[in-house]
Amino acid sequence: MMGHWFRGSTVVTAVTAATVGAVISVAVAGIAGQDQDQPTRPAQTPDGRPNFNGVWQAVNEAHWDLEAHEALPGMVMQDGVYDYEYAKVPAAPVVALGAAAGVPGSLGVVQGDGRIPYTEEALRIKEDNAENWIDRDPELKCYLPGIPRAMYMPYPFQIVQGTDKIHMTFGFSNAARVIHLDDVDLPPDYTYMGHSVGRWEGDTLVVDVTEFNGRTWFDRAGNFHSEALRLTERFTPMTADAIWYEVTVTDPETFTEPWTIAMPLYRRLDPNATVLDYPCIEFAEEFMYGHLRREQLVQRWEGETMIVEITRKVPPGDRLHEWYRR
Repeated sequence: MMGHWFRGSTVVTAVTAATVGAVISVAVAGIAGQDQDQPTRPAQTPDGRPNFNGVWQAVNEAHWDLEAHEALPGMVMQDGVYDYEYAKVPAAPVVALGAAAGVPGSLGVVQGDGRIPYTEEALRIKEDNAENWIDRDPELKCYLPGIPRAMYMPYPFQIVQGTDKIHMTFGFSNAARVIHLDDVDLPPDYTYMGHSVGRWEGDTLVVDVTEFNGRTWFDRAGNFHSEALRLTERFTPMTADAIWYEVTVTDPETFTEPWTIAMPLYRRLDPNATVLDYPCIEFAEEFMYGHLRREQLVQRWEGETMIVEITRKVPPGDRLHEWYRR
């Protein structure tokens, strides 16, 4: 059941298993009824492998939260005028963004029961991360997003495929990764993007990713990992323009057992599709270092914490201003 937030009321939409099953049945029947001469496999490279060259993008809500979640007016919420869960309002630092700060609902991409199997201690850290999203999310500081997060951010990425290396470039933070299909030494230190070693199992590209520095998140909901993170990615062609992307996550310091996310990746078909530079480091400079200015551009800082005071014109007697001015 997915709840949709509206001022003063709650609208609930129920998604039943029968409905989902009917949709899937129709989709499968449609595929079965296609012209059998129509190619469904990607073009092949000269060495006979699926050709993943091109610009790709995920189209889902995993960027906000891997797990199923209802739509929210903000990533960080606070108690509202009334003592009900649905009556919560956006926290002061995000309320000024209005609907732009909203979180779209999602059925989630975590396989199985849909929940991430945290240890008790790690779950407490995750919940604390969510409460302190603005201060802690590496994305807001334009740090390299890490894997798998870079694969489903709402921006395109490009694959350049060779016989012994596969390069991926991402616009956000100028991130990049290399999947090594040949023998290669481990890097001298742990990194944000990890160390990727791949192999082909039929038409599926299987990639083992290790050597993480433990400083990235999976999404904006505070889901995190440690340096012990190990990933197994599987890129399987669905059609000429779609890849089924699966990632099995193993991290015994954070999770009680391995877990898997899965989603399609789609080829960008616009004729001029490309990955443009997104120099977000420049955009985050004031956020990260503004407290060092001699003359402050924001109202005030407490150490390295930006204090944002939101004031709004409200009718006399409207108690919401008591919450927005906290």
